[in-house]
Amino acid sequence: MSSPRPLDPPTASFLSQPGRPAPVRILLVDDHAVIRQALRMLLSSQPDIEVVGDVENGRDAVAAVERVLPDVVLMDVVMPGLNGLEATRQIRRIAPATKVVMLSGFADEDQLREAMRAGASGYLVKKSDVSELVLAIQTVHRGNTYFSSALSEGFDIAEVMYQARRSEVRSGGEILTTREREVLQLIAEGHTNQAIANALFISVKTVEAHKSHIMAKLHARTRTDLIRYALRKGIVHMDAGADDIPRIEPKSGDGGAG
Repeated sequence: MSSPRPLDPPTASFLSQPGRPAPVRILLVDDHAVIRQALRMLLSSQPDIEVVGDVENGRDAVAAVERVLPDVVLMDVVMPGLNGLEATRQIRRIAPATKVVMLSGFADEDQLREAMRAGASGYLVKKSDVSELVLAIQTVHRGNTYFSSALSEGFDIAEVMYQARRSEVRSGGEILTTREREVLQLIAEGHTNQAIANALFISVKTVEAHKSHIMAKLHARTRTDLIRYALRKGIVHMDAGADDIPRIEPKSGDGGAG
């Protein structure tokens, strides 16, 4: 996989042209380099859009938003390390003015609901054409919401939005803290306690404590229960069948997750 392209700092390049509005500044987030490159090429050809950078995971996306303050983030939903839903929660917290449009490989009602609860302003399926992508960017940049036309074929968007707005209904993912959601994803991806500790710069003992809290909050009895929950909620995703299911057995001497 190629390295993410460098990020461009905020600029006023278009302001030097009298009467022309500043372009919408876009950050691309997807773990597939070919998708990022294709999106960059498509969007860079649009006169009112400026791609200020692209990154390959949610953790890099949060850091990039802090540095370049894009107007809109195009965010893949399922990515290793830190998924798009959790990255969106963190971005909306640190940069409320930045809008997020989720990009998904398929239309999923639960995923849409969780995306709206996370703070996304739009949701597009990746089979959408470039004109719809540009329309979504322009719409959310103006402060409105946008949903892929393909979504209306499968379920009632208004009902999903109503459920997402109900403050008294909290999903399991919302009951968890930010750190617990990060640990849950890494557990579901098959990482050992030691690997999780290294990735998050915490101790193995802290990882074990987080895991215990996660299991209690989600009423899970085993690690397999956590993986099933993560799959059901779209935190991790298996496209190619059983061979892609994360290994859950601990490695020797690596502080297995138990």
